[in-house]
Amino acid sequence: MARRALILVEGHTRMGLQYVQAAQRLGLHPITLSSDPAQYDYLAAEGSEAIRVDTDNLDSLIRECSRLCAPHDIAGIIGFSRADESACVTAGKLCRHFDLPGPNPTAIERCCDKFAQRQLLAGAGVPVPAYRLAANAAEVETSAAEIGLPVIVKPAVGSGSCGVRLCRNVDELAEHTTYLLGGKHVWPSAPRILVEEFAQGPYYEADIMGNEVIAIGAAEFGPPPDFVFREFTFPAPLNDNEYKRIADVSLDCLRALDLGWGPTNIEFRWTKRGPVVIEVNPRLAGTPDPELVQLAYGVDLISEHIKLAIGDECDLHRRHSHTAAARILVPDHDGILDWISGDTRAAAVPGVAEVKFYVEPKTPVVRKGDYRDWIGHVIAASPSVARTEAIIQRAFDSIDWSITPFPTPGE
Repeated sequence: MARRALILVEGHTRMGLQYVQAAQRLGLHPITLSSDPAQYDYLAAEGSEAIRVDTDNLDSLIRECSRLCAPHDIAGIIGFSRADESACVTAGKLCRHFDLPGPNPTAIERCCDKFAQRQLLAGAGVPVPAYRLAANAAEVETSAAEIGLPVIVKPAVGSGSCGVRLCRNVDELAEHTTYLLGGKHVWPSAPRILVEEFAQGPYYEADIMGNEVIAIGAAEFGPPPDFVFREFTFPAPLNDNEYKRIADVSLDCLRALDLGWGPTNIEFRWTKRGPVVIEVNPRLAGTPDPELVQLAYGVDLISEHIKLAIGDECDLHRRHSHTAAARILVPDHDGILDWISGDTRAAAVPGVAEVKFYVEPKTPVVRKGDYRDWIGHVIAASPSVARTEAIIQRAFDSIDWSITPFPTPGE
């Protein structure tokens, strides 16, 4: 009998291993199709099958999947998010071609264009910040003047807060526009910049599977003008009415964007007018969200996503209610990482679920102002908010590192 295979289009440096292991637990044979399988260390470490193929070429992927149909029964196909989230769209197209469960690729593609997403949400009456689209420096300047400083300036396509910056005055606006248009930012296509109102207030995110809101968490960023996450907590400290308002707006987003299959992550700011949608991501949120949802409620979003992709029934009911939190390790300056230690001590703190370092000693650390600044995390959970906060603080205090600044020119 042919083995049931799960096709993974590209991989993911922080969640790919979890998908591979979850697929194996479900009795599936995971096969990763990637333009460069070697970039995903976990594939070799797990001995997981990987095939080199141009994942930007749909015809090449169709041919490879057709070839794999002979020795395998392809049960499902899942695409991982990349810088432009194109693998998610491609996976949706492959699902349509092979008549497998999957998302609407047209809806995913529209949603990944933040300007198109804003238009659809605003047209459906969903609360969003004021926004403009700009293609050059003059249009950025005009858009910011119309909206009023401060503004958020970011690429219209992208993820992980790459290229996203708060511009509080005309100098910061000019500086960031030069960065985006001056060759330092990598664009997947012609530059398109979204300029939008800075919606101020606490940050929340909703994790959704299908049409069901599974969890709402809170997060905090480091200092502006960048948006680098520092801490996550599930569940968010919301009363019943606040939770319902965010959940209701989340479902309005799904309807407006023609989503509703598989995972969706929606980001909010709670402003004076209530929950305002910052972004809808037509995919599972990255680390540490899946781990926190599982610790807080006992719902394994990764396994349930795979079940959905292979046509099995999902089990999304909550098994318990704890408080789970993650603290991110972020350096405060650039340089060479001399050493990082304390992971064993931190992991030994009762209630700590995971301690992970992303970098090795002697690695250059160059901050980008986005998720790439992370050098590790600590995750903890307990039945109470206060207890979880105490656990994660104790564990975090056990970790230390040293970074030697790069020599300045002339030294």
